[in-house]
Amino acid sequence: MSELLKISLPDGSEREMPLGSTPADVAAAIGPGLAKAALAAKIDGELVDLTRPFTGNASLALVTSRDEAEALDLARHDYAHVLAEAVQALFPGTQITFGPSTDDGFYYDFAPPKINGRDRPFTDEDLPAIEAEMRKIIQADKPLRREVWSREQLISRWKQQGESFKAEWAAELPEHEELTVYWSGDDWLDMCRGPHLPSTGKLDPQAFKLTRVSGAYWRGDQKNAMLSRIYGTGWLNKKQLDAHLTRLEEAAKRDHRKLGQEMDLFHLQQEAHGSVFWHPKGYLIWRELEAYMRRAIDGAGYREVKTPQVMDARQWEQSGHWGKYRENMFVIPDEVPNVDDEGPVISGEADWMALKPMNCPAHVLIFRQGIKSYRDLPLRIYENGCCHRNEPHGALHGLMRVRQFTQDDAHIFCREDQIVAEVKAFCELADRVYKDFGFTYSIKLALRPEKRFGSDADWDKAEDELRNAVIEAGLATEEYGWEELPGEGAFYAPKLEWHLTDAIGRTWQVGTIQSDRVLPERLDATYVGEDGEKHRPVMLHRAIFGSYERFIGILIEHFAGKLPVWLAPVQAVVATIVSDADPYAAEVAEQLKAAGIRVDTDCRNEKINYKVREHSLQKVPHLLVVGKREAEEGTVALRTLGAEHQKVMPLAEAIALLKSEATPPDRR
Repeated sequence: MSELLKISLPDGSEREMPLGSTPADVAAAIGPGLAKAALAAKIDGELVDLTRPFTGNASLALVTSRDEAEALDLARHDYAHVLAEAVQALFPGTQITFGPSTDDGFYYDFAPPKINGRDRPFTDEDLPAIEAEMRKIIQADKPLRREVWSREQLISRWKQQGESFKAEWAAELPEHEELTVYWSGDDWLDMCRGPHLPSTGKLDPQAFKLTRVSGAYWRGDQKNAMLSRIYGTGWLNKKQLDAHLTRLEEAAKRDHRKLGQEMDLFHLQQEAHGSVFWHPKGYLIWRELEAYMRRAIDGAGYREVKTPQVMDARQWEQSGHWGKYRENMFVIPDEVPNVDDEGPVISGEADWMALKPMNCPAHVLIFRQGIKSYRDLPLRIYENGCCHRNEPHGALHGLMRVRQFTQDDAHIFCREDQIVAEVKAFCELADRVYKDFGFTYSIKLALRPEKRFGSDADWDKAEDELRNAVIEAGLATEEYGWEELPGEGAFYAPKLEWHLTDAIGRTWQVGTIQSDRVLPERLDATYVGEDGEKHRPVMLHRAIFGSYERFIGILIEHFAGKLPVWLAPVQAVVATIVSDADPYAAEVAEQLKAAGIRVDTDCRNEKINYKVREHSLQKVPHLLVVGKREAEEGTVALRTLGAEHQKVMPLAEAIALLKSEATPPDRR
C-alpha cells in the first residue's frame, strides 16, 4: 500500500493523496471546475507550479484568477516567455537574455540577429507581426514544463544554440544551486526559476499588447552590448486590458510635459540635461507650494536652515554615502597646491568635492555646532534643499526624474523616548497636507534590506517605533492601505512611505519618514543627557512633497492642468466683448488685484469665443467676460473652466467668490 500524504486546505479540511501527487491532482479531486480554474499553487506558502509534486505532508492553497496579484504576475511572466519564443520563431539568429514581469506588463531583452554582418535592431514596426505569432503560441496551448538541469548542462545548451549571453550568465550561477529550465511544448525552452502557468493556453490571447521598443545595455552596464528591449502590457482578460489602455490614453492627455508646454510653465533642454527651466507661471506654482509648506512647518515647530551645495568628499565617505552613491554624485576636483621649500607651486594634487545628493550630513553638521542638551530635543531642522544626482540620461523623465531637484527636507533629532510621538505628529501633518491637495493615500512600512548598516537590535527598535507610531495615529488600517514591505528599507534605516492615488488611479510614492541610528553614529552627533553623559540622538529623515519638481508634475497630471484656484498661475482673466468695455475691464482687473487675485486682461480685437477657447487651453480657472451692458450695470459674466454655462453677477459678488477660492486651504 502506497504512502498517503496529508494535504491541509485553507478551509481547514484535509485530503489524503498518494506520494508523488501534485496540486493539480488535488484540484482535480475536488472538482473539474477547480481543476480548470487553477493556475498555480502555494505549498506551505511558497508559490509553485501546479505540477510540482508534494515532498511530504503540506498545506496547500490553489491560485486562481480570483487571486489577482499572484495570477497577474504569473501571466505577465508567461507573456514575456511567449514573446521571446515568438521573436526567435520570426527572426532566426536572435539571442535571448532576460524578460521579467513589471507593474503593468512585461518586457524582454534581445540581441538582434545580424543581416549582412550588421545588427538588425527591432523597431515598433515589428510589433504587429510579433503579436500575431504570440497569439499562435497561446492558442496552441503548449504545456509549460519544468526541468532541473546542472550548470554544465545549461552552459553546453546555450553554447550549442549560439546563445552567448545566456551562456555567460549560466557560467556565473552557483555550482550547487538547483537550476531550472521551462519548456514551452517540446521545441523551445528558457532558463527560469518559475513558477509558470500550466500551459500557454491559460493566457488570454486578447489580453496583451506590445507597446514599444527601446535600447537597453546587457546587464544594465553602458560598457556592454546594446540590446533591443520589447515592452508589453499583459492582463488576465480583455476587459482589464481595455481599461488599462483607456488609462494610458487619459494619462497621455494629462502628461505634465505636454501640459507644461501648453500652459507655458517650464521647459527642459539639452544645455542643462535633467534640470528645469521654470517660466514665470510655473514658478508661481512653486512659490505657492513653498509658502504653503513654510506655514505648515512653522506651525509644527521646525527651524529652517540653508546648507552648502558643495561639500568635501571626506564628509560623504564618513557618512557612508560615498560608497553607496558615488556613481550618482557629481564630483569636482578641489586643487590643493604643493609648494617646495622656496615657495613656488611645483604641482597640484586634487582633493574631491561633491555636489550634495541629499541634505542629511549637512544637517548633522548644524546639529553638532555647539553643545546640545536633552532639553533642546526634539530639534526639527528644515531646508528647501537643492540637491543633484547624476541620473542616467535614459532614466530622466520630465519633472518626475531629474538631476537637479529641491526637497522639502527635514531632520528631527530626538531622544529615543520621543520617537513615537514625533513620528505620530509627522503622520498627522502629512495627513493634513495631502488632504488639502485632495489626495487619498496608503502607508507602507519598508523593512530592513539585506545589505545595511547598523545592528539587528537597532533595526528591531526602529521598525517597532515606526509601526507603533502609525498604530497610535490610527493609520495602520485597511482604509489607509497599511502594508509592510520586507527588504525595501534604506541601507541605514527603515522607512514609512506615503503612496498617493491620483485622479486616474495611479499611485505615486512621495512622502517618507525614516528612523536612523546609523548616521548620528557615523558623524558623531551627540547631546548631553539628564545624567550629564553624552548620548546619540536618533535622526528622523522626513519629507512630504518629496521634491518640488516631482510633486508639481504629479499635481499637473492629477488635475489635468486644471489646478485649484489657489495654485493656478493666472486665477482669472477679464476679457472684453467690445472695445467700448476696455476701461471697465481695467477697473475690474484693478479691483481683483486689490483683493489678491492673480488676474490678466484680454482686450484684443478678437471674437469672444476665440478668447474663451484660448484661455481654456491655458487652464485659467475663471473668465470674467464684460461688454457694454456689464459696464453699465457693474456686473460680469463669469465663465468657470469646465462649466457649460456662464453666470452674470454683480462685480462685488464675483470678487468675493474668487477671493474665497484663491485662499490656500490652510488659511480658510
